[in-house]
Amino acid sequence: MPATRALPVPEGLDGTRLDVAVSRLFGLSRAAAADLVEGGGARLDGAARSKSQRVTGGAWLEVTLPDPPATRPAEPVPGLRVIHSDDHIVVVDKPVGVAAHPSPGWTGPTVVGGLAAAGHTIASSGADERQGVVHRLDVGTTGVMVVAKSEPAYSALKRAFKAREVEKRYHAVAQGRLDPLRGTIDAPIDRHPRHDGRWAVVSGGRPSVTHYHTLEAFPAASLVELLLETGRTHQIRVHLAAVRHPCVGDLTYGADPTLAARLGLTRQWLHARELGFVHPETGDRVSFVSDYPTDLARALDLLRAGR
Repeated sequence: MPATRALPVPEGLDGTRLDVAVSRLFGLSRAAAADLVEGGGARLDGAARSKSQRVTGGAWLEVTLPDPPATRPAEPVPGLRVIHSDDHIVVVDKPVGVAAHPSPGWTGPTVVGGLAAAGHTIASSGADERQGVVHRLDVGTTGVMVVAKSEPAYSALKRAFKAREVEKRYHAVAQGRLDPLRGTIDAPIDRHPRHDGRWAVVSGGRPSVTHYHTLEAFPAASLVELLLETGRTHQIRVHLAAVRHPCVGDLTYGADPTLAARLGLTRQWLHARELGFVHPETGDRVSFVSDYPTDLARALDLLRAGR
């Protein structure tokens, strides 16, 4: 059944379009928000408005959200490898082309579905389509990811992520050479003001901090290790693009397509290398590592060979 929710418009959204406000407040894409407003699914101070109507801070926004996506049958996910499993958590090595959980418009495989098909019971906390999922990786990003199996584990891990007590270490191949070779990118991120599905460094966005240091430098690119202090959507991709060193292969954020083709890449060179946290049951500090998948390892070998 569709759900109706109502929220006051924050002062930070004063002057924005109605469809933009709906998108940001209720987690919809710009296109979905525009369709919802045009279809009469949003009311501003009790009245239907056009999607271009400018909202004011403090106005009351009531939205009838669309039905959640239909639950897909649990299906095995080729390449989804379980690194660790106990009664409370399951840690996986996520392959490329797999989403963390179902979402509107996504019809491909998911980590949640793959785990269910393999017989893992996942915590029931969280939204229906993302039960047990405490953090996500992009469809085109590979690497280590943890999912909660018990309710106490879900609550503990969510608190740990919110308190920034989880160590999230990524490896990326960025175009060119970062200067300085080690540093911090501290720039707020929010939805892109013009491009649906993209994010950008935006004044007034959510605080976002990425620490990096260069592991290897090549003529055309650099292998960089990144430690996330925050966990915004597309954070590494947006931050590297903002300093004009996008992930190799990340055409969404301005990477050179000729370099990607030369290295045989069909997605961004970005890998969740290591995840460390306090085990929610034992209290021990645990850490899990994922090796580079074949396509990323091959591209790195070509760079090392001077290609």
